Amino acid sequence: MKIRPAAIQRFGMLDTEAEAGPGDQTVHGHVLVGAVVLASPMNERVLTVPFPGLAPYVESAELARLIVSPSVPANGETFLVSRALRLAAESGLRAAVSFADPMPRRRVTGEGVVIGSPGHLGIVYQALGARFTGRGTARSLCFLPDGSVLSARSKAKVTGREAGSGGVVRRLELLGARPLRPEEEPARWLAEILPAIGARAARHPGNLRYLLPAARTRAERSRTVFGMPSLPYPKWADDRRPA
Repeated sequence: MKIRPAAIQRFGMLDTEAEAGPGDQTVHGHVLVGAVVLASPMNERVLTVPFPGLAPYVESAELARLIVSPSVPANGETFLVSRALRLAAESGLRAAVSFADPMPRRRVTGEGVVIGSPGHLGIVYQALGARFTGRGTARSLCFLPDGSVLSARSKAKVTGREAGSGGVVRRLELLGARPLRPEEEPARWLAEILPAIGARAARHPGNLRYLLPAARTRAERSRTVFGMPSLPYPKWADDRRPA
């Protein structure tokens, strides 16, 4: 189950020559091969700390999603991000923050095979010349068997019986959790079913934070003021480099 960010602006990249196949998303008859979502982060400080002089959600946003089809030639990711930020600048955006998650994700398939992602350093943002400012907040995460994370906010929805808790419960039931009984205490149910379905806790050191100006011209780009110092780009150690 994918969690959709609270989008402020969305941009898509279309292939005007490709023929749509089964399952392809199309826009005006063209195949959608990439997307960027600029969104509102859960905490305003994600924007106000790196961009203290910009109005959050209006002049600054989080680049929360970047998706590009494998069919797109090399440099497609950098082209898409660059073009999206330039278009967003026309409506007042001045900067965006984005995070790369270096922590590997693993999930077990129905055949018992472990697959997943080796983690990311944000090479796309490095190629764009983004400012690297270190890591976000370190935290403990609850990893589910499918490789996704059960956030603290999702847990709170269940324990508080808040709106949206039903979706979280159904997500856990699909992973093998027994149903939550109406008279049952949700906190005790979570404490029981999470280890039963194979959920595990892990300490996350924090995502890698990159700052990107959104500008229509080089002059606008040069006037972008960041509230955090630039640090050297992170690189994989030889023993952690993805195959």
